[in-house]
Amino acid sequence: MPQSGVNWEPVIGLETHVQLGTFSKIFTAASTNFGDEPNTHIDPIVCGLPGTLPVLNKRVLEYAVKAAMALNLKIAQHSKFDRKQYFYPDLPKNYQISQYDEPIAEDGWIEVEVAEKGKETYLKKIGIERLHMEEDAGKLVHAGSDRLAGSTYSLVDYNRAGVALAEIVSKPDLRTGREASEYASEIRRIVRYLGVSDGNMQEGSLRCDVNISVRPGPNAPFGTKVEIKNMNSFSAIQKACEYEIKRQIKTYESGGKVFQETRLWDENKQLTKSMRSKEGSSDYRYFPDPDLGPIEVSIELQKKWRSELPELPSAKRHRYLEEFGLSVYDARVLTDDSQMAKYFEAAVSAGSDPKQASNWITGDISAFVNSNKITFDNLLLTPDQLAEIVGLISDGKISGKIAKEILPELLQTGLSPEELVDKRGLGMISDPVLIEQIVDELLTKHPNEVKAFREGKKKLQGFFVGQLMKKTGGKADPKLANQILVRKLQG
Repeated sequence: MPQSGVNWEPVIGLETHVQLGTFSKIFTAASTNFGDEPNTHIDPIVCGLPGTLPVLNKRVLEYAVKAAMALNLKIAQHSKFDRKQYFYPDLPKNYQISQYDEPIAEDGWIEVEVAEKGKETYLKKIGIERLHMEEDAGKLVHAGSDRLAGSTYSLVDYNRAGVALAEIVSKPDLRTGREASEYASEIRRIVRYLGVSDGNMQEGSLRCDVNISVRPGPNAPFGTKVEIKNMNSFSAIQKACEYEIKRQIKTYESGGKVFQETRLWDENKQLTKSMRSKEGSSDYRYFPDPDLGPIEVSIELQKKWRSELPELPSAKRHRYLEEFGLSVYDARVLTDDSQMAKYFEAAVSAGSDPKQASNWITGDISAFVNSNKITFDNLLLTPDQLAEIVGLISDGKISGKIAKEILPELLQTGLSPEELVDKRGLGMISDPVLIEQIVDELLTKHPNEVKAFREGKKKLQGFFVGQLMKKTGGKADPKLANQILVRKLQG
């Protein structure tokens, strides 16, 4: 029956696959280097050949536990690996080593900051069901048509097979596409801060599967769940959720039925399309992997790894608001990148005003970093030198305009700001006698404009300011110059 006039509530959960940034794979010493020639990082263990035995990479366990701790998950002292059976060309063994009923960590949460368009920004606590370790599959490359064979074909690259993954499964606590996008963004910030993954979505280091259903009201049972596979951008996550919510509501309201299935997001057409019916856990025929023993994480080892965790993005945002008095927006932008946050804090420690440092870093300096495809760690302009620029402005030695003009050279050379100002003779003119002399010359040179100003055309003040700055090469102290100029113009 058609269901119209219902206040539908979306229910969204995310499965986030994070490639852990180890140099070797989860159960073998094969390299994880991205971008090398296809099928050059495989060995008998990756291919599951007879007589081979997998051995857990210790660094994978460390990275997985640290990520779980940062997500407030409870670490299991005992967990195990299982075999997940499925048959697909990019899975060389025809099973995946994963964790099923005894994962490494369960029951956690993170707090996300959600900025919905046209609404006030709000904080939301999102529950996390579990984090488990598993190996990645290979990659299929669909190469198109072979005119000789008269058919289409695909190629397989097993370099990614066996790369360590941490799969993070959220609870169904998300209600909008924006919340889903912000949740995924926060996961990426956290793993980058920890240094356990580069979180590069373009290279597949972080991928999201989105589970979506709708129900007729917040107290109704969950509806039929649809999974959208392999979202590789935050905007795609948001758009796919918004499209799928509308599609399911429209289906129900027209009397149709939503089927449990796996769908794909078509970026070009901006819609989801059916891929296959969704498998259940029974289809995978899980059983404990006989080649891998149980995993034990002692309390002592947990304490050691917990002590090595850095300050995380959420805590850093709160601290920037309270300690530095920054806006919510500034705190969010600065903490999005751990290197940017580190650079900002170093500049403040060197004596810079926090708000001024934030303005320079999130503005001109970030633009330079992005356009030159470098990182804040590679900047020639040091945090101490940024503090020096801010100090020169606040001390009245140079204007903000002059600082902007010399910044590109400072970014490209790493020269001392004070030395460059002295060398170029760019120091601000703060001598009131000299400024008054220049103002007198301008008023004498433009008697008609002076007369018009005194007759009520007050906008001509801008004309005189421009002439004064032109005359002084932009070096006149703006505040002092305006005071003298207004006094003289008013006669």
